Amino acid sequence: EVQLVESGGGLVQAGGSLRLSCTASGFSFDDHGIGWFRQAPGKEREAVSCITSDGRNYYADSVTGRFTISSNNAKNTVYLQMDSLKPEDTAVYYCAAGRLGSIFDPTSENDFESWGQGTQVTVSS
Repeated sequence: EVQLVESGGGLVQAGGSLRLSCTASGFSFDDHGIGWFRQAPGKEREAVSCITSDGRNYYADSVTGRFTISSNNAKNTVYLQMDSLKPEDTAVYYCAAGRLGSIFDPTSENDFESWGQGTQVTVSS
């Protein structure tokens, strides 16, 4: 059974940092991409970042230079280091896993089969 569990969310002031963790089980990182998505109140869910074993990593323009995605395969965990946080980063953050194929779009929810329950990130101004 595939499971994804996020942690690390919380309340932080603008300019601060948080590190989100996504601990996975039931599948191999070798043939899956792990992505982070977020959904703010009243908005559609959007792709934030993704890491794959074959280097098809992705960052949304809005977080490039501020967020860093990394993985510890020995711990089956993917991290999202979020620095210089802004109030507009406030959202529920979800990690998701998608099987890699010749066509894998790290920005498309449809390419991710398994999802975590989400963790709230709130950035105060």
